[in-house]
Amino acid sequence: MADPQSTFAPLRHQTYRNMWLASMASNLGGLIQAVGAAWMMTSLTSSENLIALVQASTALPIMMFSVISGALADSFDRRKVMLTAQFLMLTASLLLAIFAWLDWLTPWMLLAFTFVIGSGTALHNPSWQASVGDVIPRTDLPAAVSLNSAGFNITRSLGPAIGGVIVAAAGAAAAFAINAVSYFALIFVLFRWRPNLPKNPLPRERLGGAISSGLRYVAMSPNLEKVILRAFIFGVSAGSVLALLPIVVRDILQGGPLTYGIMFGAFGVGGIVGAFLNARIREWLKSEQIVRVTFVGFALSAAIIGLSTNTVTTFLALVLAGICWVVTLSLLNTVVQLSTPRWVVGRALSLYQTAAFGGIAAGSWLWGSWAEAATPSSALVAASLLVLGGAAVGLRLPMPDFQSLNLDPLNRFVEPALGLEIQPRSGPIVIQIDYEIGDEDLEEFLSLMSERRRIRIRDGARNWGLMRDLQNPEIWTETYHVPTWVEYVRHNQRRTQADAETTDRILALHRGDQVRVHRMIERQTIPAMRDDVFHQPHIDPH
Repeated sequence: MADPQSTFAPLRHQTYRNMWLASMASNLGGLIQAVGAAWMMTSLTSSENLIALVQASTALPIMMFSVISGALADSFDRRKVMLTAQFLMLTASLLLAIFAWLDWLTPWMLLAFTFVIGSGTALHNPSWQASVGDVIPRTDLPAAVSLNSAGFNITRSLGPAIGGVIVAAAGAAAAFAINAVSYFALIFVLFRWRPNLPKNPLPRERLGGAISSGLRYVAMSPNLEKVILRAFIFGVSAGSVLALLPIVVRDILQGGPLTYGIMFGAFGVGGIVGAFLNARIREWLKSEQIVRVTFVGFALSAAIIGLSTNTVTTFLALVLAGICWVVTLSLLNTVVQLSTPRWVVGRALSLYQTAAFGGIAAGSWLWGSWAEAATPSSALVAASLLVLGGAAVGLRLPMPDFQSLNLDPLNRFVEPALGLEIQPRSGPIVIQIDYEIGDEDLEEFLSLMSERRRIRIRDGARNWGLMRDLQNPEIWTETYHVPTWVEYVRHNQRRTQADAETTDRILALHRGDQVRVHRMIERQTIPAMRDDVFHQPHIDPH
């Protein structure tokens, strides 16, 4: 049996193993399609900007739709969401193959098809990544993230080279057709998967509310904000290499589709090496140290790719770039997953992906425009300097240390019996909690309540406040609002084991036997208007 801490530990679980293998088949087809699309664009136009936009058209929908997809992943059956995404991509890939075969494609039509395929990816990814935690134990999550990266990069090392051969021998239409066939393996596995997930007795959150709660959770989680910032910077700067690689091969290395496939494959080889080094690197270095090293390594490789005219040198630089790419993104992904409870993990991952792929899309346009206005070499050198700037960000905003918090539900909340009959949608609900705190404990209490405020707002509270009784100064009252009774119950069910320490320390400072909780429904009164106010005759004083 595999060591539970090894990269291969998640493969012990049959459902994960089947999904991982099927995803590899789908990724292989996607990379073959990517080579076909990138190289077809070089034959349709000489515009460096349009060529770079092939990658942007795939990344842009991930930036645009991932937040919505994350809310769907947390609110709906993830299996059904993934199946919908697979059928969308299958349909778009079939149409792309037909249009290419009939020679109907224009540059903008090609970008439109890749945009639709990218939209399917945006819909699929949050549900797929959130589902990993549904099929394996939390202790295996870091290994699963590395294994997902390894699987993708195994296909990345083979797919582009295979795609280059297919495009050179049979044309881009054949590459698009092979991609369409590759979806069937994952569709078959998803049809057979029957997840056994706990039933949520509360009604599903509305889409708008689910998006808002996801945004609020991330906004009140400083560690997640640091991860998302670094992901965006890395996407903008590091995305330059893949966006400009077709131009580098065509104009600097004077190669064809096979050379492009081999160079793309070199990036994938580096990704495999990086994925299998992940666990060992995390033993040696802290998170911030890892990110700084990989940012600097990627900056070096981007500069070499931009300046080198030697195929072997560029190949080796792309291997280094692949290592740094995978180690960086898998680390950021793992930190997001281990810093987020299950109820919001899809939304947190979607915001991380929005930042990363939004950066890639923006960078693809930026560096493509730069290459068209100046040269590809100068664009890559400028991008390498921006990557170095991303490393320097850690001097002020360091990454959190790699750790695994216990984010299982706290399960201490018991819905109270009410003396007033209300409906789940009744509200607004006002909560007041009274504490008795001695002067000697005041400084610690206020520090803990600052953390309590962050947790409350993160989990859905509004208008949080802390008040002190003027007549009885030892009495402090915490107050907050929630829109409805069902949101109050949901708010309390979101509390995690990791939050218990703050709660327990506050209760330990309380001098009474139990804190007193007031649960109230807010009602507005409007004074009755007298009829004679409206019907009083007008008298002109003049």
